[in-house]
Amino acid sequence: MESLERVREIIVEILEEYSTHIPSNGQIEMELILDRERDRYQLVALGWNKAQRVYGSMIHIDLKGDKIWIQNDGTEVGIANLLVEQGIPQKSIILAYHAPYLRQYTEFGLG
Repeated sequence: MESLERVREIIVEILEEYSTHIPSNGQIEMELILDRERDRYQLVALGWNKAQRVYGSMIHIDLKGDKIWIQNDGTEVGIANLLVEQGIPQKSIILAYHAPYLRQYTEFGLG
């Protein structure tokens, strides 16, 4: 797998790219949250759509040990696929939003 610093760079690059995608409905902004000390990375949507408050995690990634844990992925492409395109081995990526017993049926790590 890539060095830890390179993995961090890849994650931040992907999140920065997605942070520029502003939803067309409502007054919604994408807020990038980077905790490099604890290796937690999020992209959060927040704002208003008419009278409805919008707040939620679009992407949430944690680095734990030598694994990349994708806690939430609200993209169509799939963050895991983008990481693989950047040279990250599939077995180093955990799809944490899948129940542990289902992960064995994916091409990604088990956790």
